Amino acid sequence: MERKDELIHIFSKNVREILSRVAADFEEVQEIRLRAAGPLLLVYRNEEYYVSQNGALSKERADAYLVAKNELKETMEYMSNHSLYAFEEEMKQGFITIPGGHRIGIAGKTILDESGIKTMKYISFINVRLSHQIKGCALPVLPYVYGAGKEICHTLIISPPRCGKTTLLRDLIRQVSNGTKEYPGLTVGVVDERSEIGACYQGVPQNEIGIRTDILDCCPKAKGMMMLIRTMSPRVIAVDEIGSREDLEAMEYVMNCGCKLIATVHGSSIDDIKQKPVLRKLVEERVFERYVVLNCRGRIGNIDQIYDSRGTQLYKAPLHPAEGRWDRQEWAYG
Repeated sequence: MERKDELIHIFSKNVREILSRVAADFEEVQEIRLRAAGPLLLVYRNEEYYVSQNGALSKERADAYLVAKNELKETMEYMSNHSLYAFEEEMKQGFITIPGGHRIGIAGKTILDESGIKTMKYISFINVRLSHQIKGCALPVLPYVYGAGKEICHTLIISPPRCGKTTLLRDLIRQVSNGTKEYPGLTVGVVDERSEIGACYQGVPQNEIGIRTDILDCCPKAKGMMMLIRTMSPRVIAVDEIGSREDLEAMEYVMNCGCKLIATVHGSSIDDIKQKPVLRKLVEERVFERYVVLNCRGRIGNIDQIYDSRGTQLYKAPLHPAEGRWDRQEWAYG
């Protein structure tokens, strides 16, 4: 119950008492959502549940506890340790990070100035995304991420939402940074735009990301990649959720500097990625040497398929553990 006790103190008194009665394993709770005059919701093992007054999880909306607006204000006071002004820079991005690495997404009325979003007030929507570290979850991927001569391959992790791409990326960073018996540790630069990988709190990562890792927190990916190349001499750069044209230009810069890249993107397959104009170019030009495709079956970060740059399928998840690996297959560039 340690994780549960660590977390529930950030909520208002009423919500805290309700969550204390929830019987779910908080190691597998992914999100807790509060909306003014809306139902208290909890995402548990990839399933969404309404939370009742007595802490029971239900699929019936009528059973849900309705969160009052003043409870969101009280919750924000607890989350910020009664110093919300100290989080103004993070609030511009729509979230704050609290001890333990948990990320609090917020929405409400935005206040603008000449430079863009100045701050946010009348916060009426809160999404608590629990930070999960699963050490060792990247072990099955390591033999594929390393190529000939124990050199890291440019790797793209493809995953639908809530399937563990950031969790897998985080552990991959940790293992590449620390090194293993087979592979020496490498200097890794991380651009953590939404503070999810390292989950920094006051500049200190709350998640374990390796002894040779340097992190730029709350920094735009494209600018951060170039900054790290110029200042920190990384051997590997890791970023989460690529997709913009600026990201593409920065990735080309990184690769031309001889640095290896590990990145993630939302998607369900290689064909899905090829439908996105910016990413299609990367596939057709065989920029990435490995594609790791995740699915939402079973545990977080479950590996479905792994491909090389030519489209040869190096691994496919077995129908049953006893069946082992499937035969190599290929997908065609369309």
